[in-house]
Amino acid sequence: MKKEYKIVSFYCFISINKKYIEVIKHKLLEFETHDLTGLIILGQEGINGTACGTEVSINTFIELIKKLLELNDLNIKESYSFKRSFKKLKVKVKNEIVTMGIDEINPNLNKGTYVDSYNWNKLLEDKNTLIIDTRNHYEVSLGTFKNSINPNTKNFREFPKWVEMNLDEHINKKEIKNIAMFCTGGIRCEKATSLLKKKGYKNVFHLKGGILKYLEEIPNNQSLYKGECYVFDDRVALDQDLQKGSYSICHACGMPLSKEDKSRDDYIEGIQCYLCVDKFSDNDRKRFAERQNHFNNLKNLKHK
Repeated sequence: MKKEYKIVSFYCFISINKKYIEVIKHKLLEFETHDLTGLIILGQEGINGTACGTEVSINTFIELIKKLLELNDLNIKESYSFKRSFKKLKVKVKNEIVTMGIDEINPNLNKGTYVDSYNWNKLLEDKNTLIIDTRNHYEVSLGTFKNSINPNTKNFREFPKWVEMNLDEHINKKEIKNIAMFCTGGIRCEKATSLLKKKGYKNVFHLKGGILKYLEEIPNNQSLYKGECYVFDDRVALDQDLQKGSYSICHACGMPLSKEDKSRDDYIEGIQCYLCVDKFSDNDRKRFAERQNHFNNLKNLKHK
């Protein structure tokens, strides 16, 4: 029987002393010897990460984080896989645990109101509520919530500019009383509410735990989420049952690809897809081809 791995995504905005961050980092890295992989980001504004391991190692890892940071709530989302979702454990220290690029935004001091999964559908159906997807454009292309707006941003750094240029126009189009935002696991939309509150917007809400918690808690027949959910690990995307979806990654540009995308004439595995066919030089493609040949040789050795 194949070994099943538990995967947890988590975050918390909490002030961490700069001198203590390196201590936490080294304590967490010790867990690589516990058959645990993942990516953890630490900063003075908190912690953000996804970890993959056995049930025991994950539970011990999460309890350690809670103890080190004196936390009760880590906004945890759970799923399972028969394959590792990361190759190794990495712990990175950054200025922001999710990069918006505006120093004065601090969800520890000011943020919107949490909405749990069970009450989220009411906001989606409310004609006086503006629903905003705070994820990147390629994530939105895989799936999103009914009635939501796609800001069509390339990264989260672009979101403040979109707010500045477009939000009031959307609000003025109809009688908007509420602004509700969501993202994959809750961290980007939480920081986005802090931005809007600082700008003076009222009645700002965000989906607690994001899409992943919603899919974990809401039955398929009640779900207003359509499509798959992009995740930042080797699974690429999850379906409504939080199982690995139908998308894979272009190893040239890193964009998610559907089965239809891979059947196009301009797709060459590991070398190019329709999204990056004009983006790389001949030298780049030669390098990509050598890398793909290496992967293919490793696969052939495994099957012998």
